[in-house]
Amino acid sequence: MDLEIYDDTKNVPEEKIKLIEDVLNFAGSYLKLPENTEMSVTLMDNEHIHEINKKYRGVDKPTDVISFAIEEDDPDEVTIILPEDEEFDIPKNIGDIMVSMDKVKEQAEYLGHSEDRELGFLVVHGFLHLNGYDHMKEEDEKEMFGLQREILDSYGLTR
Repeated sequence: MDLEIYDDTKNVPEEKIKLIEDVLNFAGSYLKLPENTEMSVTLMDNEHIHEINKKYRGVDKPTDVISFAIEEDDPDEVTIILPEDEEFDIPKNIGDIMVSMDKVKEQAEYLGHSEDRELGFLVVHGFLHLNGYDHMKEEDEKEMFGLQREILDSYGLTR
């Protein structure tokens, strides 16, 4: 996976960045995504995610993770016409995830598990949203949360 990770806090340890890379690459393989799938993760504090949550979701408080999926069928997008006699391997950008590192710490402490488990949970949760999973209906929630647990358990980030 072509993954960009941005640390807006400027103090996330390298091992946490590596964990995010490893977990998301594992999740991408688990879902059998093409190797050239692109996405980004931005790590931030509660103040910054609060601003984004308020601006884009209308919710005036910090949250743990926000996903911005890139919509495939944009009617205003200009179509790129490629020559038929050549093959192109065009990567698919699935979107962006934003994670509050403050919430990672708070929620890990509250839930009584490691910060690594919480960080892995949040990035996989956001990743699944980018791949079309949701939890608005009970049956969708069962599917998404079941898959989330499978990925994390298979990777080794158990509760």
